[in-house]
Amino acid sequence: MSTYLINHLRIPGGVPTEESLRYLEQVEATTKPYGAKWLVLDAQVQVIEGSWEGSAVLIEFPDAETAKSWYNSAEYQALLPLRVNHTINDLILVDSVSPDFTVAGYAQKIRTLLGQ
Repeated sequence: MSTYLINHLRIPGGVPTEESLRYLEQVEATTKPYGAKWLVLDAQVQVIEGSWEGSAVLIEFPDAETAKSWYNSAEYQALLPLRVNHTINDLILVDSVSPDFTVAGYAQKIRTLLGQ
């Protein structure tokens, strides 16, 4: 089951710093050994409900443990200051649903847990 890293990215002043550009030039190489697929990078989001300042980054990993291993790797940790010292980020990991998942089935599981 795939795990997705989602980064809500904000660049102060809207212009990347030299350090941010160095990060971008090097980060992909750190993800390749972990089977990551870059799906979205710096997409300007289209807000249809609520608010969202900034852009989005979406990376697919084979699973959560692999994503965490990449994030904690020495190679990525060496690059991390180039990103976190020059951008504002909210990173989350989310697992994909199983192939047989349905929203109605999920609601039924909750009803069962609640004794309904």
